[in-house]
Amino acid sequence: MDRYTIIDPAFRSCVLPNAALETLADGFRWLEGPVWFGDRNSLLFSDIPNDRVLSWSQAGGISVFRSPAGFENGHTRDRVGRLVSCSHQDRCVRRTEWDGRVTLLASHYKGRRLNSPNDVRVRSDGSVWFTDPLYGISTDYEGGKQTSELAPAVYRLDPATATLTIVADDFEGPNGLCFSADETRLYVVETGRPFAPAPTRHIRVFDVTAAGRLTGGRIFHEVSPGGADGLCCDEDDNVWTSAGDGVHCLNAAGHLQGKILTPGPVSNLAFGDRHRSRLFLCAGQALLAIFVNRRGVLYP
Repeated sequence: MDRYTIIDPAFRSCVLPNAALETLADGFRWLEGPVWFGDRNSLLFSDIPNDRVLSWSQAGGISVFRSPAGFENGHTRDRVGRLVSCSHQDRCVRRTEWDGRVTLLASHYKGRRLNSPNDVRVRSDGSVWFTDPLYGISTDYEGGKQTSELAPAVYRLDPATATLTIVADDFEGPNGLCFSADETRLYVVETGRPFAPAPTRHIRVFDVTAAGRLTGGRIFHEVSPGGADGLCCDEDDNVWTSAGDGVHCLNAAGHLQGKILTPGPVSNLAFGDRHRSRLFLCAGQALLAIFVNRRGVLYP
């Protein structure tokens, strides 16, 4: 079990002693935004500095899904299975239709351009939730330097009216986000402003009201070393988050149960493969995977 750190004995039931940490592919620049497509039996993910979205499958290995890709970062699927993506360069959230057409979902708020949408989730009511920090327009490496017109925020796009609403504006750098299994809570990572001398590195948790608003916002967990970036939930309401030394598993109370150790930092992760019980890890220049003893929620 040397690839695991057991902190709470309950974590032993979450992992598998005979499951290897596998390197599926490497030689990338910086990987992000993994999302599983069960109907294609493949994983989509972004190699942001190389401006491409890639696909991995057990049978076919790595192929290019989209290039150029507008320096896309986070991806998810909506409730009919279409790909929803965040573009740094184009400063928008967009959807890929079944025929390959791309539909713009959000690019402006009250007449001003979004910054660089980072991560996105679609709730069961069809609403699109995403974070909008400054990272993608702060350097030329992940999108290109551009001028910010809005403060960082977390947004909700109403599926019926296409109205964009700020649901949280007290972030310096909102990053990864995910819903709890029953969608009554929203977890949002705070990673601070670009180039801050002492950036914040915690996860906050909000209660989601029936009307689609957020309340609360307390600190759920301080992630160390390295801080959190992306995260996802399993069916038992454990939160699996990226960290500087791998993946940390937190219970619903925010307590660290254990770690999956990796050679370097993990930026983002997603459940997939059979029974949604395999964790795919975007780990810098490599794509890793490990089977665990938990199932991810159906639409993480």
